[in-house]
Amino acid sequence: MIRGIKAVLLLFFLPFIFFAHEFNPAHLVVKEVDTNIYETKWMYPVKNIGARGEVVFPNECLRENTNIEKNGRYLVESFSLTCATSIKGKTINVRSLSVLTDALITVNHLDATNFEGLMNSKNPFIEIPLKEQIYPTGYFKLGIEHLLGGSDHIIFIFGLLFLVSNLIVAIKTITAFTVAHSITLGLSVFGLISLPQATIEAIIALTIIYLAYEISDKKIYSRTPWLIAFGFGLLHGMGFANVLSEIGIANEQLVMSLLFFNLGIEAGQLLLIPLFSLFLWIAYRIRLNRQFTSASYFIIGGLGSYWLIERFVEIIT
Repeated sequence: MIRGIKAVLLLFFLPFIFFAHEFNPAHLVVKEVDTNIYETKWMYPVKNIGARGEVVFPNECLRENTNIEKNGRYLVESFSLTCATSIKGKTINVRSLSVLTDALITVNHLDATNFEGLMNSKNPFIEIPLKEQIYPTGYFKLGIEHLLGGSDHIIFIFGLLFLVSNLIVAIKTITAFTVAHSITLGLSVFGLISLPQATIEAIIALTIIYLAYEISDKKIYSRTPWLIAFGFGLLHGMGFANVLSEIGIANEQLVMSLLFFNLGIEAGQLLLIPLFSLFLWIAYRIRLNRQFTSASYFIIGGLGSYWLIERFVEIIT
């Protein structure tokens, strides 16, 4: 029976190993510096599979003074764009946009109006609206996709549910995790705290290993799981912030963009928690919760160890 449970769980967790990918969205920043003249920066992840995405502007726009350089995980292409008329109401699209890479679009107009949007391989084009965008909803979608695309964050949330005993404790635990990562997310984006991304990711892997230890019979925080959720949530918040730090946020909408990104992360959590809770409830109803827990902490600990080794190698090489 135990072997059967482990086999089922392995099938459930294997995608987190083999289909996991770094969440490095592309970012196009278009800033109007004079009437119909734009300073443009196209940031595309270096490790992306396939050809680099190519931004296509309206035919009436002329691209000049192109410069390409590598900056961290991104290949940054900077150029000036001169258009016959405003790009408001016009369409921008990206050729060869990878299925693994979304593209965030930031447009800052001379009249102080701004626009944020998100493109993907299914919809690789976007129309710049004529009217001002009030809320940067692109960051909300980015937050959801960052959480759902982050295998380590998903596994951590799944593991936390093993430490809760009832609904009240679950609310306290998830709230503590949310508050904690919101704090460090904000502090990191505003530049008040900083650690190298590779270091943060390695530490996050360590939190998953320790969480597996907690799920085992040697529970230290079984009565206060919100403490471990808060403490480790501070570290995960810095991991969330690394995405925004690398692609950048339009300073004109910094607070709103940060808020919507964080709301997107919370929405992603709310999508996952009922699914994982149902999984655990079924195991309890068929009286396999003990075996299920034993198999889970073994696999969660194994994933954490795998990620720790992988990320440690990245640090030293």
